[in-house]
Amino acid sequence: MGQFAIGIDGGGTSCRAAIIDGTGQVLGTGKAGAANILSDLENSLIHIVASAKQALIDAKLDPELLGKLPAVIGTAGANVGNYGKRVEGALPFASTRVVTDATIALQGALGDADGIIGAFGTGSVYNARRDGKSWGIGGWGFIIGDQASGARLGRDLLERVLLAHDGVMTGSALTASIMAEYGNDPERIVEFAHVSKPKDFARYAPIVFEYAGLEDVVAIDIVKMAARSITESLDALLWPGCPSICLLGGLAQAYRPWLDERHKVILAEPKGDVLRGAVELAAKLLQGGEGSRA
Repeated sequence: MGQFAIGIDGGGTSCRAAIIDGTGQVLGTGKAGAANILSDLENSLIHIVASAKQALIDAKLDPELLGKLPAVIGTAGANVGNYGKRVEGALPFASTRVVTDATIALQGALGDADGIIGAFGTGSVYNARRDGKSWGIGGWGFIIGDQASGARLGRDLLERVLLAHDGVMTGSALTASIMAEYGNDPERIVEFAHVSKPKDFARYAPIVFEYAGLEDVVAIDIVKMAARSITESLDALLWPGCPSICLLGGLAQAYRPWLDERHKVILAEPKGDVLRGAVELAAKLLQGGEGSRA
């Protein structure tokens, strides 16, 4: 089955797969639930397989072909401990190559060109390529990292809601609205926080940006803090003469107006999205005969 391969974007909110032929043409796509290997490895594996089967069905191919095809999977947490290797060993593909979500984001946005990417979805991560050499920062998970991610925006919002409730910080229409959602009971917010996954916090991100657009002081504060962390991270990667910065992920557009002017001037449209990056790497795997590399 050397003529097909699978590219998978294992995102923190949903997992997307594409089946490609030997020319890199996408024949079918599939989607399943979250693939956050750090916070829920078992379900991530189920969703990765489900999205791949869906892509095969969409391509009018037998879903049982799964075991005969090579796959490239980009997912957050692939750079932590032995998680990447565990995922590679647990999946039913003929050969599996697990890379970080930053790797597929970089490939999707820049192709083989030099530049910097920042990807902002449920999580966040940065990557750069200069003279063909790539390196990344961030992507450490939202408990101690993933600044400016959807999950962190949601977490920061709930923190501000409780601080406003306690009279420690000024509240706003946004904090009042969230408090009302929990029946004005701070303990319910605490209960939510303790049982929630990153994607549950991330659902508040669009609300933060919506209220920031309405000049809500708390929302603006949260977005400015996130934008500052983006500035610091981009500065850590930037070099004189860097050709472009691309932002990807569900929150990329929302952050554009908040970026530092120095970064805005070299902002470029990504060539493709994160799934496209996984597909391009899967095509390289197919063409380069790297299919046996597990």
